[in-house]
Amino acid sequence: MAAKTDLVIVESPSKAKTIGKYLGPGYEVKASMGHVRDLPKSKIGVDIEGGFVPQYQPIKGKEDVISDLKKAAKKSGRVYLATDPDREGEAISWHLKELLDIPDDKTYRVTFNEITKKVVNDSIAAPRAIDQNLVDAQQARRILDRIVGYELSPLLWRKIRRGLSAGRVQSVATRLVAEREEEIRVFVPQEYWTIEAELERVRPNLGGFKAQFYGREKKMELRSREEAEEVVRAVSAAPFSVTRVKRQDKLRNPAPPFTTSTLQQEASRKLNMTPARTMSIAQQLYEGVDITGEGTVGLITYMRTDSLRLSEEAIAAAKGFIESRYGKEYYPAQARRYKTKGNAQDAHEAIRPSDVTLTPEDVKKDLTSEQYRLYRLIWGRFLACQMASAVYDSVSIEAQSAGYTFRASHSELKFSGFTAVYEEGRDEDDEAPQSPLPDLREGEPLDRKGLKQDQHFTQPPTRYTEATLIKALEEKGIGRPSTYAPTISTILNREYVVKEGKYLRTTPLGEVVTGLMKDKFNDIVDYAFTAQMEERLDKVEEGEANWKKVLSDFYGGFEAELHQAEQDLDGERIKVPDEVSEEICPQCGRNLVIKSGRFGRFLACPGWPECDFTMPLVVEMPGKCPKCGGRLFKRTGKSKKTNKQYTYYCCEHLNSKDESKRCDFMTWDVPVKDNCPVCGWTMFKKAGRGAKKPFCINEACSNFTPEEKRGGWRKKTEESGEEAPAQEAAEEGKTAEKKAPAAKKTTAKAAAKKPAAKAAASKKASAAKKPTAKKTAGKKTAAKKTEEG
Repeated sequence: MAAKTDLVIVESPSKAKTIGKYLGPGYEVKASMGHVRDLPKSKIGVDIEGGFVPQYQPIKGKEDVISDLKKAAKKSGRVYLATDPDREGEAISWHLKELLDIPDDKTYRVTFNEITKKVVNDSIAAPRAIDQNLVDAQQARRILDRIVGYELSPLLWRKIRRGLSAGRVQSVATRLVAEREEEIRVFVPQEYWTIEAELERVRPNLGGFKAQFYGREKKMELRSREEAEEVVRAVSAAPFSVTRVKRQDKLRNPAPPFTTSTLQQEASRKLNMTPARTMSIAQQLYEGVDITGEGTVGLITYMRTDSLRLSEEAIAAAKGFIESRYGKEYYPAQARRYKTKGNAQDAHEAIRPSDVTLTPEDVKKDLTSEQYRLYRLIWGRFLACQMASAVYDSVSIEAQSAGYTFRASHSELKFSGFTAVYEEGRDEDDEAPQSPLPDLREGEPLDRKGLKQDQHFTQPPTRYTEATLIKALEEKGIGRPSTYAPTISTILNREYVVKEGKYLRTTPLGEVVTGLMKDKFNDIVDYAFTAQMEERLDKVEEGEANWKKVLSDFYGGFEAELHQAEQDLDGERIKVPDEVSEEICPQCGRNLVIKSGRFGRFLACPGWPECDFTMPLVVEMPGKCPKCGGRLFKRTGKSKKTNKQYTYYCCEHLNSKDESKRCDFMTWDVPVKDNCPVCGWTMFKKAGRGAKKPFCINEACSNFTPEEKRGGWRKKTEESGEEAPAQEAAEEGKTAEKKAPAAKKTTAKAAAKKPAAKAAASKKASAAKKPTAKKTAGKKTAAKKTEEG
């Protein structure tokens, strides 16, 4: 009798494909397509009084998958449960065992920190039992979020608006954004002054430099014009001399390898990827991509981690690669090992390439643009974290006059070290570059060529971006690697928060909900309480706490708050104030307000039903209209042919009733904050995901970029017999704009004229050219890792 085939169950078909190639005959690899069992959607599904007993049931629509897995498990020899190596993956394995009725002696749990042939085979050879502590920690989180979502959300429906939700992490994230908005609102600018001295050696033609006012023995803040003028008068009547020259080598160390949080932050800064998109692409790289000459390869390690730990094998491989490619001087005296933060789970390694010798350039031809850019980011960060420090030749000079000190400094790269491979991005713009300093000596006299005093005002705190919000959540210990991306997606989808450019801002709805939560459910939105709850879940995972006791301790206080809130708000309904825009209703002259509908946010007249005017929501963009100098707006429309929404950019005076102001400028390209360095016009870039290079649209400018060199999708040739995308886009624009009161015939006409429209709709026309097998390889089909509510 032939030996039975062993069954390996993973979460997604792409992972099944990759692992199936590594294991070969003797193994059948099938995908569960994510979760197979969960709490019911129609009710809370938790017997709270009976001891928080969950009422799991098979997920609707998964009947065929479950039936197929049951048959395969019954006829197989051993069943290897190879779901993701985290709490949720452990829970999915446990649900599979229970639902498929797999006996204990046939059940083997395996995890893959990276999907490579060696790791897959090594893991299969060393299976373990299901870790019930991990399962219980995930059950506690799931039930906790279900209780909050199903008992608190109905209150929000009754007292504020239908369709709202609340959750432990999403409510805290909204509170962070709301409180930052309040800080900005109440911020009072403070005046301050700076003084810059233009100095030069007494001996001519030996170099001048600029120094900034510092103070006397200690730093002084100049709070008024009078204080600044007092300093200027004093130094104008006294000579300058060099009092201190300091030259030294400064070391700059590399950033540690990526965790989930830092990967999402850096991809947001450098690649303009949302956290959700970053995790989707990272999942593809983890599960496997077809590489020429290598077959299917998992390119990175598991991407949900808060650990900075690296395996000794990875460190050794990095050392060999660095020394052979860059030279021994680029490797530090000893290997770099990074200490993981105290509240991290440290279950997996940091995110790194599975094989550092597979450089981004080697695999570029086999990856999509997004896969390549994210892999290059991960590969570069890992390699850099094991390289030598960069060395800068740093010079600082102090000059004095009338007892006041002025300072100047300059740093110049002396040895590139890790910067030869990678430099970490910044949330804010870098400081202005410093000019080189002359070779000065202490006591040397200086000529004063000029003094410049400038008035400034302190700026309010910057709004959160997705990257900085994730950073704030991590610093406060709120959420875990799997929750950051879905949390931000949730608060955006619920319209508690909106994204303007790259910045996040709370809506009136978000502020009302946050106010209610702070007033009636302070524990839910308390930063310390939420962080402590995460720590208690970690204790469950470590076997140091009982998961039902954790739920019981939470529920007692929560139930009391819920009962009290119901009494306090009896008969009351909280009104959400309208969000008033600067747009004026062309029919009655009122300021339009922002409303929400089935298809998202839009502008409407507050005078309804007397006035029923509506128009697409406009967002002010950076730059100025190249035709009339007006503001540039982002608008949306909907195609009558395809029923799809599209975005365009236009002048604020498009279709203005005042004919003297009317302007027909409209484009599909995105205005950017940079102006052309030659002509000063606002520059534009192609729409779409990923980094795009800005270009000048002024045909009279020497820096003008022709349409064919702007990137993006190219127009179909006439010989192909296919309709040009520009014509299709223009026709779509004409049809949709007839419907939109804000943009009628003028817009459509301008759209047809604009060269930028040539590339707008070519994705549809070009799709037939693109092979889809590789681009869809490895896509995550498992249910998203989300928080309830």
